[in-house]
Amino acid sequence: MMIHPTAIIDPKARIDESVHVGAYAIIESGAIIDSGCKIGAHSQICGSVDIGKGTIIGRSSIIGSEPQDTSFDHSCKSGVRIGEKNNIRELTTIHRSTQNGGWTHLGDENFLMTGSHVGHDVKMGDRNIIANNCLLGGHVTIGSGSFLGGGAVFHQFVHLGDLCLAQGNSTITKDIPPYCTASQKNRLIGLNTVGLRRAEIDPATRAEIKRLYRAVFFSKIPFSEALDAINDEKLHKEASGFLEALKNPSRKGLCFPKV
Repeated sequence: MMIHPTAIIDPKARIDESVHVGAYAIIESGAIIDSGCKIGAHSQICGSVDIGKGTIIGRSSIIGSEPQDTSFDHSCKSGVRIGEKNNIRELTTIHRSTQNGGWTHLGDENFLMTGSHVGHDVKMGDRNIIANNCLLGGHVTIGSGSFLGGGAVFHQFVHLGDLCLAQGNSTITKDIPPYCTASQKNRLIGLNTVGLRRAEIDPATRAEIKRLYRAVFFSKIPFSEALDAINDEKLHKEASGFLEALKNPSRKGLCFPKV
């Protein structure tokens, strides 16, 4: 274990012997840090935070601090769980859950750039890229493989589907369906075709998702009727997931294209 002499580590924290801890870092009781992790200088690991193998916590990041919720009960026992091989850059904040026994959760291999904020009770999948100064409100759910552009903001409780893309400085208060690109305020501007190809979604499935997008969002009949008119029995898995997200959005509703 390589620990800078100025770091402050509670003896009840569980830290693998291979972990690097930088100058003036603070690690509190309840923290569990697995092998190969690097905790940057001046960063803080607050309370019940589980960090998986090979994760990097950047300088001056604060992980596991109390949520920004005026009704929060400070005696609540909650925490943050972070999977393996995440790269969490400097000045990132990740807040613990507001629910007793609850967790804010990040999966594996996510890249959170400088100044990102992950609010309480966020559930994030794998391999997402969260660009500089993105703000994720409480209870946001993110799939896997998404890209959220710099300075974009996301209202609490929205769902962001697999391989979705939000352009920089977007304001999102409704769900972005899987594989879709959003811009400005809640505006869909098409499919994330580059992301679909990079994820090695085969051409037939990509074409099927494209047909669904057009059939639902650009139909001459009402949106709900267009959804009901689609026969989903023979759809590929990804196309079926896209249709399911449209049929069952969060309580915030869906982003729509301009028609």
